[in-house]
Amino acid sequence: MALIDVNSKRFKNFMAKLYGWGAAVVILGAMFKILHFPGADIMLIVGLTTEAVIFFFSAFEKPHEELDWTLVYPELAGMEDPDTEYNRTTGLTATQELDNMLADAKIDGALIDSLGEGLRNFGDAANKLNSTVEAAAATKEYGEQLSLASKNMESLNALYAVQLESSANHMEAQNALIGNLTSTINDSEKLSSEVTSLVSNIGKLNNVYGGMLSAMNINKN
Repeated sequence: MALIDVNSKRFKNFMAKLYGWGAAVVILGAMFKILHFPGADIMLIVGLTTEAVIFFFSAFEKPHEELDWTLVYPELAGMEDPDTEYNRTTGLTATQELDNMLADAKIDGALIDSLGEGLRNFGDAANKLNSTVEAAAATKEYGEQLSLASKNMESLNALYAVQLESSANHMEAQNALIGNLTSTINDSEKLSSEVTSLVSNIGKLNNVYGGMLSAMNINKN
């Protein structure tokens, strides 16, 4: 009679409880060590020892058996690995049938290479299309910049026209002022000439008056 009946329900219940108790002790030991609680070394030793005991008893457990699910689901009966499953009619595996189908469809290595080359060409065309799209975007941006520059040039032209008109008005005002100054100078020259003539006439009148006074004095004598 075996000392421990690993197939008994009692042993299975004991192992279930042992796993739970052992895990709790191991976690407590790790917590004490991580948080540096007093007695952390002892708790860690107890936890690891408990884990070793659990592994020791688990060695006596019966290996897990695969259940026969066909007893519950009969439709699963006869299912095997797809790579090794044989067709009951042709006697060929699924891989062999696939090879025959490819051969019947004339799909060989050359066709696959051609398909790969076509995909690569498609990728190259897509890259070129991306380049074209980027160039179109750059052209559009350049056009927008030209339009903005044109608007700025129009604004500068309008400002230049205003400045030019203002300069012309200023020039006309200067010309008018110069004309007025010239007229004033001419009038001053005329006034000076008339004053000179007046002084000359007064001098002549003084001479005449002086002569008359001299004549009157002579007659008195």
